[in-house]
Amino acid sequence: MITIYKSKKDIPQEMDYIELNDVFFNQNTPEKFDDRASGIVEKIDDARLLGRYKIQSKFGREILDVDRLSTGCKTVLNIMYFPDKVFCIKECGENALEILYGLKQGAVYSDYAVIPFEMNEVTVWAKGEERIIDDYEALKEWWKDEE
Repeated sequence: MITIYKSKKDIPQEMDYIELNDVFFNQNTPEKFDDRASGIVEKIDDARLLGRYKIQSKFGREILDVDRLSTGCKTVLNIMYFPDKVFCIKECGENALEILYGLKQGAVYSDYAVIPFEMNEVTVWAKGEERIIDDYEALKEWWKDEE
């Protein structure tokens, strides 16, 4: 289940916080790709992963480097392959958020509400307190109440 931090001070000191998902992805993530990456790339960017470093775009079916994936897709892949780090989700679109909130593990940060309408159970942290939320409205209220 995804863990959400809305304050940087709640992120455990032993966890690295990654703000620049594009840069982190380009330097680290493609080397980790396995069978799971193809499904994520197809669902979020409607592209086809051709190898660790190439995709076939939905636009004109041209071959591009993986650094041309959307930031949302890169963020989901970062979270999936590096569950021990905390990633900023402020640049994720709705399609990426829907996949992200369904991941079995990972940690994310945003100081304002970034929620897909369809979501699963998440763990939230604020002011040193952990709580599990499984409802869109309750998560929206948590973000609002804790500000």
